[in-house]
Amino acid sequence: MDWESASLLPSVCALLADSAKPLPDDTILEKLLDRLTELSEAGVSLPESCPCLLDFIIAMASNSTSDSSILSFALKLSGLMAATEDGYRSLQERSVLEVIFRIQRWKDAELWNDPCIRIGWIHGLKRMLLHPEALAFFVQSGFIKPLLQLQSDPSMFVASAANHLLAHILLSIQPEEERASTESGAEHHHVFLQTYDHIKESLVPKEGELAAGSLQVLKMLALILDQARRPLRDQLLNAIATSLEELVEAGYSHLTPALIDVIMAGYSHDSNDVTSRLLSSMLNVDKPADLVHAAAAFLHRSHPRVSSDAANTSQAIRILLLPLHFVTEQPLLGTVPAEDNVIMAAQLKNKSTFIAMICVCLRSAPQLALMPPEVLPCNPAAIVLSVVILLRICSGDTSASSSSLLNGCRNEAFRCIISSGKVQKSALEALTSLSGSPGANSTMKEVSEVLIHYISNPDSDPTVLQKSYKALVQWMNVWTDLSSIPQQLGEDLLMAVKKRACDPRWDVRDSTIEFLGQLHCPLFLSDRSTTPLLREALQDPESYVRASAVSALARVLMPSWQQGTELAQEQIDTVKRLLDILREDTEGFARRAVVRYFMAWFSSCASPPSSPPSLLLESVRVVLSHCSLDLDWEVKVNTLELAELLLDAAFWDHRRSAGGEKHPYATFLTNGQPQAVDVTSDSALRSLADQGVFSALLSGLVDCDRPVALKACELLIKIRDVIYLAGDLTTGVCCELPDRGWGKEIRKMLESEGDESRRMNVREVLTSLGLDERRVLLSQSSDHVHNSFQSLLQDILSGRDPLGDAGKDGGQEVVVDCY
Repeated sequence: MDWESASLLPSVCALLADSAKPLPDDTILEKLLDRLTELSEAGVSLPESCPCLLDFIIAMASNSTSDSSILSFALKLSGLMAATEDGYRSLQERSVLEVIFRIQRWKDAELWNDPCIRIGWIHGLKRMLLHPEALAFFVQSGFIKPLLQLQSDPSMFVASAANHLLAHILLSIQPEEERASTESGAEHHHVFLQTYDHIKESLVPKEGELAAGSLQVLKMLALILDQARRPLRDQLLNAIATSLEELVEAGYSHLTPALIDVIMAGYSHDSNDVTSRLLSSMLNVDKPADLVHAAAAFLHRSHPRVSSDAANTSQAIRILLLPLHFVTEQPLLGTVPAEDNVIMAAQLKNKSTFIAMICVCLRSAPQLALMPPEVLPCNPAAIVLSVVILLRICSGDTSASSSSLLNGCRNEAFRCIISSGKVQKSALEALTSLSGSPGANSTMKEVSEVLIHYISNPDSDPTVLQKSYKALVQWMNVWTDLSSIPQQLGEDLLMAVKKRACDPRWDVRDSTIEFLGQLHCPLFLSDRSTTPLLREALQDPESYVRASAVSALARVLMPSWQQGTELAQEQIDTVKRLLDILREDTEGFARRAVVRYFMAWFSSCASPPSSPPSLLLESVRVVLSHCSLDLDWEVKVNTLELAELLLDAAFWDHRRSAGGEKHPYATFLTNGQPQAVDVTSDSALRSLADQGVFSALLSGLVDCDRPVALKACELLIKIRDVIYLAGDLTTGVCCELPDRGWGKEIRKMLESEGDESRRMNVREVLTSLGLDERRVLLSQSSDHVHNSFQSLLQDILSGRDPLGDAGKDGGQEVVVDCY
């Protein structure tokens, strides 16, 4: 700890000890505790270096008038100090731990009902238990019983903290193997027995009680079993097996996920394992909605220990396929017993429950399609087709299944899911993931038809439309043969996209433009048909759409850039429009996209043209000149990244190769050591100066946005290193500094403010700016000044007036620094 902080800490402790009112910043005590924790973990003895902390704890042990947040801090601080040998000894010698952690003391002061105190008690104990002697103190003080009671605390945060503490205790004392009891083992055994008894008593709700307490106990069990080893895992499961079975039989639907978590955390493939029996019971309950959730949770959470359980795996798969089989009539399960259809029909009485069940099945569909053939009762393609049919039903297409479907209960099923946004979104997400399933290519016609239908459907909401686009792009990426898709589908898609590009809703236009930029399938939509739509979108009134149009154009035009195709007049006009966006657009999204457009263009060229000046280089010069002074820091960083591309080209002997080294500086820096430089340094630097690269970097160096200044500094250091290696070859290269703005700042840094010359030698500038020192400073965030321990203590002391006499300073609020 530095001297300044050490001198402030006693005043802070005195202030906190005398404060009956809350601090103006209720997080500042947590920040102080974090700082003290860092010191303790770094090996600093808090009792020796900060004796005022011990005095503060002693004062708080007999204080019941301070604000609860300060008292809670005292409890946590006590635990922090007691976690070390010297701290534990110091607190025990003064009998502080027995007083400050005694629950009756807080109850007598009528403070135990405050969750802040209970949280402080739990966190303090958890930290203290890092000391090897603390468990004996914990047990002898009788803390295990109140800790168990806090599992069902009305405060969710307290209950969760108590769960984690109890799990921490049990896991830390679990035996490595069965062994004879020792004195220490007896204490451990006492903790285990009390814990087991509490779980058995509280796991199953009593008559008239809510099941909230059961949920907390299940969460704790999952925490413990997930990390427990034998024999603890087996002892715990055997002790509570009857209670778990009773809870499964009780059929609390909202406890199903938590029960599955417990079962999977303790699962073993042993034939007599408790969890194996529980899992079989859960996969055979008489509530279909619970069955579906249990089956999905089982498959989702399964791991290698479960992979050999073919019986339960097959049962879970069948449970999840049954609702899809029932609604779509796809042969997912072969012949289904009549009673299963009756059970499914009964679910239609509650529309929301039925829809939720269908959505769970859809979320599991991609995983089901990847199951081994020996446990999957159908072809994976049948699962894909069932999702397609479900989407057609949702859109109101009653021809999606056979005519026999439209009667009785199945007719009711149609009414449940028609126009259901939840089902549509879940089905589209499932269809997107199913693109990688075995046999997906065999369903390409059906998939493309339903997706284009959704894109064309005026009733599709923006989110459904966006998911339809995403699914179609994903399937296009995996289809290997498009010859079976009718040409009419492509024409229908083009017509739909043209309408969507003019939709009054900006998010629809935006997702449509993004879709056009992601297409890699010219048999569906050609560049000739999509590019005009993208150019038109550059005029869109919404900045997000304009930015998407710029990005999409870059992706569409990239192949022609890579081939070096001569620019058409439309592309030339597009470049002019993009430069207008840089100058005129008031939104940063579009301007950032334009800079990235030119980055993509420059990077895509196999040999960026240099002479005679090309449209690309002329445009890049404009971008560097204009965007280096942009008000948006991300635009400026993107501009510096563009400048870096020019550096790469210039310092690699003007050679770029798609198969060559990706980083040009590798030609003269190997393992950090200078090597022979194969560059025409003088001409390269002159070219950079003419293109405006130095101006962009020097203006960035003095920019008020730290990421911009740091990026510029790093690039200038690279140039400086090249100059060093080139020796005297670069002495004549100059750059021009403006009289005002950044030019004036650079002159000030060079201590040449009186120099009226606008042109300055590049070598002299770069070697005189102190770039290495500046990079170190820029690499540090402002936190290294404002978030120091000293600053934190000063902030606490600055709150003295609001804590004490609020009438001073006219009652004005003291504003505390934000970290």
